Amino acid sequence: MSADYAVIALYIAGMIGIGWVSVRLARTRSDYLVAGRRLGWFMYSGTMSAVVLGGASTVGGVKLGYTYGVSGAWLVVTIGLGILVLHALFARRLVKLRVYTVSEMLDLRYGGSTTVISGIVMWVYTLMLTVTSTLAFATIFKVLFDLPDAAGIGIGGSIVVLYSVLGGMWSITLTDIAQFVIKTIGILFILLPVAVAAAGGFGGLHAKLDASYFSVTSIGGATILAYLVTYSFGLLIGQDIWQRVFTARTPRVATAGGIISGVYCVAYGIAGALIGTATKALFPNLGSAQDAFATVVRELLPTGLRGLVLAAALSALMSTSSGALIACSTVTTTDLLPRSRREKWGRLSEVNANRLTTLVLGALAIGIAMVVTDVVSALTVAYNVLVGGLLVAILGALFWARGTRAGAMASMTVGSLVAIVSMVVKGLDANEPIFYGLGAGLVVYVAVSLATPPTDSNVLTAWRHRLAGAGHDSTEDAPTAPVNQ
Repeated sequence: MSADYAVIALYIAGMIGIGWVSVRLARTRSDYLVAGRRLGWFMYSGTMSAVVLGGASTVGGVKLGYTYGVSGAWLVVTIGLGILVLHALFARRLVKLRVYTVSEMLDLRYGGSTTVISGIVMWVYTLMLTVTSTLAFATIFKVLFDLPDAAGIGIGGSIVVLYSVLGGMWSITLTDIAQFVIKTIGILFILLPVAVAAAGGFGGLHAKLDASYFSVTSIGGATILAYLVTYSFGLLIGQDIWQRVFTARTPRVATAGGIISGVYCVAYGIAGALIGTATKALFPNLGSAQDAFATVVRELLPTGLRGLVLAAALSALMSTSSGALIACSTVTTTDLLPRSRREKWGRLSEVNANRLTTLVLGALAIGIAMVVTDVVSALTVAYNVLVGGLLVAILGALFWARGTRAGAMASMTVGSLVAIVSMVVKGLDANEPIFYGLGAGLVVYVAVSLATPPTDSNVLTAWRHRLAGAGHDSTEDAPTAPVNQ
């Protein structure tokens, strides 16, 4: 195991080193929150892939493959589809708006503040996403060092908080690129071929497993639909995803880089399901499907390569955790703190204020991860409220000029409440709450918008002006040289 320890130690040192180097790049608020809006297509596609492919996509994807076979790919495939739709239909508009948060976009379109509801919902979502990613560190450090859960959470979470605080989005972007490369090598080029070959190739898999393991629908139509609505729609409106879109140098970069990322995510999902299927053929009697990833890594890979693949899993957790953390920090400083306080910050002190906010939220996420056990249910609540409460108002802002602020506020309120009540009645694992929330939010949005005066023409004119790429937010920092990757 000494070689494995050396690989992990080098990886951790590299992440911290990148964060330290990135301090000099994060000189303005724009640098710290959106990497100066300077990313080229390679860095953009790599960091977008890294942020969406976390522990659920890696360890969880293998678990689903172990349980359902190739149909287990649907979770990650729907994430990839969400990325494809986001970049095919919305990314160009979002880049042109030059905002920092989803709530800022809603305020600009509807001509008034919506952050009381949208900001709080987004804050809860991004914080819980940080918690779930932080909690998963316990699994990796238990396999490596047999550490207690609290110690693994504390070590992994502290590393993420450290490099995120130092360089903000710049350090997160640069670490994401390194993590993207490590994940690609470890999962696609090492673990996938080794696992399938050990199981006797595809012929061996067919001989050892039931035919249901090779059906793309064995996971169930209702589950596939729920994944599509929850994750594909959730990715369309999540602050952690939008904030990556805002880093693109141009609308064309966002579109091209995002489509590449979406295709990569689909391939990653299929790879995870195949690894899980091979693990089922090799180790059919595991006590828990959750152990499938750790088992196949421990039993099949030699020392050194085992450390590299565990570093790949660690990369998946860190990229999602850091992306969610900086998103939560951005919502806090941009949407929830009083505007008068933000306007008093000088440029340097404003960056330091963002660093302090990131540090406090990171410590909070680590603390919650140490005491909460049913985090998956908590994340389900966050996603249901996010999609049920905000999706209609956001899509209406982008596509329906007759939508009004009153309609948006009513839709966010009713959609969120209906989703919450439905979860109480139907249970946290039920598929219905997100559909009920969306349906109620849509009906209320249309009805209230038609019953209230149209949005002021000056507001809509300013909105179209921004969508055309003319003008930008008054708080935007002066542009700097592009990063040509």
